[in-house]
Amino acid sequence: MKNFKQNKIRVVELFAGVGGFRLGLEGKSGKLYDSPYEIVWANQWEPPGTASRQFAFRCYEQRFSDEIDADVDSYASNEDIAAVLDKVETGDFKLPKCDLLVGGFPCQDYSVARPLAHSDGLDGKKGVLWWQIHRFLKLSGENKPKYLLLENVDRMLKSPASQRGRDFAIMLSALAGLGYSVEWRVINAADYGFPQKRTRVFIFAELTDEEWCFESRILHDGVLASALPVTGDSSDISLFAIDQDPVYVSEHFGKGAMKSPFLNAGVMQGYAVQTVKTTPNYCGEYAILRDVLVDEDSVPENFFIAESALERWRYGKASKREKRINKKTGHEYYYAEGAMQFPDALDRPARTILTSEGGAAPSRSKHIIQCDSGRYRRLIPDELDVLSGFPRGWTNTGMSDAQRAFCVGNALVVGIVTRIGKALAQYDAAIRR
Repeated sequence: MKNFKQNKIRVVELFAGVGGFRLGLEGKSGKLYDSPYEIVWANQWEPPGTASRQFAFRCYEQRFSDEIDADVDSYASNEDIAAVLDKVETGDFKLPKCDLLVGGFPCQDYSVARPLAHSDGLDGKKGVLWWQIHRFLKLSGENKPKYLLLENVDRMLKSPASQRGRDFAIMLSALAGLGYSVEWRVINAADYGFPQKRTRVFIFAELTDEEWCFESRILHDGVLASALPVTGDSSDISLFAIDQDPVYVSEHFGKGAMKSPFLNAGVMQGYAVQTVKTTPNYCGEYAILRDVLVDEDSVPENFFIAESALERWRYGKASKREKRINKKTGHEYYYAEGAMQFPDALDRPARTILTSEGGAAPSRSKHIIQCDSGRYRRLIPDELDVLSGFPRGWTNTGMSDAQRAFCVGNALVVGIVTRIGKALAQYDAAIRR
């Protein structure tokens, strides 16, 4: 492998997508800021594994080509992470040492399918990717990374509906079993001045023997609170414990509960949890959708909405309550949904970009804006890039417009990672002094 600078925080990036974590931490060729981070290994693979589905990896590879050693296949991996870890178990691949593991892993089913006594492992019912992170950590042995920074959809804190909060409780129990203490925060990027309303849960974990002051960690001096300040009422902090056996958690946590015990911020150490509702404490400038738009004359014609299609767009965004019939059972029911703004407001942050943003077909979830000329149009991929904090044209690496939208819909807001990365670097430097 390449020789990396000894004074850098060495990072492994899993589920790398088009490089949002890397760009946020390391910058492009170190030009974003004087970064203390350096990626030592990255993995990105899109099922089912066909070449046509690896467009995100090709973007990653192209954008960081000046930093990737083409002669070292293991440095930027385009292989199913499960297959990579199989090779680790057979001795055909050695995991790189790192100080920090990052990844935005898909949210699926976290339940434990069999007890720890069987095969000495935890398997989600769908072989989900959280358990591959857990497997990576276990296979790292004494070289487990000191820090983790993970990102997921915020519903993870309250899923599934039948056992509110179970999925996150399983994850916390599994991390505690590996020796990690955890902070988490639900963060809407727009609350901190970014031009997209993207709400995600960020999870920071640390291997440490130091006893944390829970209240201070959540509200003041934790890595996440330092990066993204909040306010909260310490008298409202809730305290509870989770079981040490993830199998027990899987079977029992949250049964009969109407809501999850996990609020939008909290910490866990030694299976003890404290959690509290917080509100953002941000005093900087705010960006809006208009800030990222290109001139109308720069927009390709196929992104404008034909007059004949406008009514279908209006219908998709409108409130409705319609009688429908299940084609299989014949059962009649009413389908209802609320109204969405039409067109999207330009003087506010954009709505969350979804993977379905691409394509010309009318859609409730896609953005549609009105130009100064009065014409309506969709957002172009370059604008989607910027809304998530990538340089304009970042995903323009040979993908289709729909693929570019898919990649950005799967990505995080880069600037949030940059802020957390700076706070973590300061925290790490203080520990080392």
